[in-house]
Amino acid sequence: MAIVRWNPLDDIVSFQRRMNKFFEDTFLVKRHPDEKFGAGIWSPAVDIYETESDIVLKAELPEVDQKDIEIKIDENVLTLKGERRFEKETKEENYHRMERFYGSFSRSFTLPSGIEQEKIKAQYKDGVLKITMPKKAETKSKKITVEINSKIKG
Repeated sequence: MAIVRWNPLDDIVSFQRRMNKFFEDTFLVKRHPDEKFGAGIWSPAVDIYETESDIVLKAELPEVDQKDIEIKIDENVLTLKGERRFEKETKEENYHRMERFYGSFSRSFTLPSGIEQEKIKAQYKDGVLKITMPKKAETKSKKITVEINSKIKG
């Protein structure tokens, strides 16, 4: 009988694949041919990154009208809401395939406590919403130089 080395990571990877499939099957709505086009849940993709002076959130909101975007801040939670409306110019029966979702969305993000909430700015250009959140002066990163002593006392 051959000895097979057990790798616990194989079980974890297998579990991750099963969970990914479960979430894809559950949340990526598969439409029956008789269902309305575009019905389903969608959530815009978001990138959040930090610069020396700001925390920046970028959200992809293609074909969302600026008037349909709402940004709220309540107790260090930034909530982004909006709606992408279905274009009624083309009749639904004329579509051969429709994979994009329409309707409302809502995303919430907990902000760090060191944000100057009164100075938050939002810009919307080419379907990308950019929210710039300035850091308070005391929370900005500080560079510390490490001195290396080449002489070791023995």
